[in-house]
Amino acid sequence: MTATERGGSGRFTSALRAVPGVRAVTTYRREWLSKDIVAGVVLTTLLVPQGMAYAELAGLPAITGLYTSILCLLAYAVCGPSRILVLGPDSSLGPMIAATVLPLVAADGDPARAVALASMLAIMVAAIMILASLARLGYVAELISKPTMIGYMNGLALTILIGQLPKLLGFKTDADGLIDQCAAVVQGLADGRAVPAAVAVGCGGLVLILALQHWLPRVPAVLVMVVLAIAAVVAFDLGARGVSLVGVLPEGFPPLTLPRITLDDLGPLLAGALGIAVVSLADTISNASAFASRTGQEVRGNQEMAGVGAANLAAGLFQGFPVSTSGSRTAVAERAGARTQLTGVVGAALIVLMLVLVPGLFRHLPQPALAAVVITASLSLADVPGTVRLWRQRRVEFLLCVAAFLGVALIGVLEGIAVAVALSVLNVFRRAWWPYETVLGRVDGLPGYHDIRSHPSAAQIPGLVIYRFDAPLFFANARTFRDEVLKLARTEPEPAWIVIAAEPMTDVDTTAADVLEGLDETLNARGTHLVFAELKDPVRRKIERYELTRTIDARHFFPTVEAAVTAFRHRAPEDGSGVTAPDGRP
Repeated sequence: MTATERGGSGRFTSALRAVPGVRAVTTYRREWLSKDIVAGVVLTTLLVPQGMAYAELAGLPAITGLYTSILCLLAYAVCGPSRILVLGPDSSLGPMIAATVLPLVAADGDPARAVALASMLAIMVAAIMILASLARLGYVAELISKPTMIGYMNGLALTILIGQLPKLLGFKTDADGLIDQCAAVVQGLADGRAVPAAVAVGCGGLVLILALQHWLPRVPAVLVMVVLAIAAVVAFDLGARGVSLVGVLPEGFPPLTLPRITLDDLGPLLAGALGIAVVSLADTISNASAFASRTGQEVRGNQEMAGVGAANLAAGLFQGFPVSTSGSRTAVAERAGARTQLTGVVGAALIVLMLVLVPGLFRHLPQPALAAVVITASLSLADVPGTVRLWRQRRVEFLLCVAAFLGVALIGVLEGIAVAVALSVLNVFRRAWWPYETVLGRVDGLPGYHDIRSHPSAAQIPGLVIYRFDAPLFFANARTFRDEVLKLARTEPEPAWIVIAAEPMTDVDTTAADVLEGLDETLNARGTHLVFAELKDPVRRKIERYELTRTIDARHFFPTVEAAVTAFRHRAPEDGSGVTAPDGRP
């Protein structure tokens, strides 16, 4: 073998080892095997009913939830960096998928077209995730602040709950939107459309899951409820009593399929894919951070995006729909002893065996039981204690939470995520637009200079004002800064120096530079000097590049506030307001 060939072989080997799945295989420990297999079996008991339930939440056939679960688990095992994160159909994405796909489906509600649209949606989400990973845009997850995310999830939880009530009670509605759905549920109950057997199965299943999760958290509540629901259907022939059943699932595994859609579908699908990608990314980074802190792993946001992108791509090519990480399923795997992604591989293999060998296993599973699974999942999305905490701790962020909630509840799921992102960005802009600003003074017993609002007794030096503006100076707040400084210049007695404690100023843009130039000229005309202290070097270089030192004296830049105060005390008498100089001259 030549040196060139050896070099090429070495590069290929290095590239191969960079794949998370390959790296996991090479570092796998034999003692982990039994734990991963047991955890995979336990996880499967949750993957199957939840996968089917979340598929129907997305407006798709139940079987697509199983196809999606299989492919995303296998793909993430190869491309995902986390050792134990579990991916799959998610309750938070279900309504977003439905809101994107169902309006595009023909009036006859063709399931095959719905599946094709959902699969293309997954491929689009994959493309967005992978491109964002290559561009290192992991920070996009931070576009949604926690208060707005809490409000969004609360609204999503309520939307899911109300939307599943008809299925839980045994009837159907054509209503769209939260208000109309509430009215339709009430009207259905008033018309006596609820099926007593369905109400018993659905409400009983809901109570059973909640009770087991509360008092016996180690018991697989969903599995127990599903088994008992199937047993009840068989024992009491509930299918003949009006209870809708899942029926026999298609046998085998779906072929590799490139979804066929029309050009008119691309715009709405892209809009939905962007919203789903943002929510999925935020959810993934949050779950990855939470579980990495327990296992000692480092969170790699860009690799996580690539892993989730690969999972969505695999699902989309095999009649699946968009997926995300699941905190609840990951927690189940962790409690069952999972050590690596082999847990997910075992779960995927067991689902494949079920589809091949016993496709009729869930033919007697009642639809109200699936509604109960979805409703319990929706309840876990809501964060009422977090909302109450916002009310107690910061009313502005509570109002943001409420606005995001109303955006989802009243406008729509997809529109709601746009509202949440917009509110988060506007909140950041608001803080920069109207930042905290204050005057500083000397406090007995404390070194340095401090906020006179926190220390009303702080002493100020006659002829000197020390002012702090806690934000970068840019086009939106430059005039606010100017107005506040001019207000200080008009106080009695008029100050000779206004010292800007500029450490919080991390930037000055060109608009702000023009405002500073005009401000300095105005102050000079009044006999007041604009002085900067603690200005960061990169910002100072920008000021020099803007040629502001033509008007702002280069000697009026100081490394610390203390240095500025010392210079003020020792200034020449013609440079100030007649305050006695150190040598005693007036």
